[in-house]
Amino acid sequence: MSAHFPRSARLLQAQDFKFVFAAAKPYRSRAFTLLVRKNNLQHARLGLAISKKAVRKAVQRNRLKRLVRESFRQWQNKLPNIDIVVLAKPEAVNMRNPEINKALEQNWASMKTNSVNK
Repeated sequence: MSAHFPRSARLLQAQDFKFVFAAAKPYRSRAFTLLVRKNNLQHARLGLAISKKAVRKAVQRNRLKRLVRESFRQWQNKLPNIDIVVLAKPEAVNMRNPEINKALEQNWASMKTNSVNK
């Protein structure tokens, strides 16, 4: 895969999200919870589930989604064949962009080194 973010690298259907939620391994940081499950594809896929309850304003939700997508785009070729659903925590709103990027990179790096068996 190249460094862009194609449709094939996204979780788009409800059944894809249900698959991850059914038996996911959580990776937690101050800003996010990432639910991860091994897939049968040859690449990683990303899904975003950033709720209004956790992040009230649409501008803030969109900012977080942009940052997560960009970080994933840069790391997707280094990740194993997994499906990832990103859930935001309310603390993420108050964090600056470099802090969010650092938190995400730490999660991506731990996913790369740890095996996801499910």
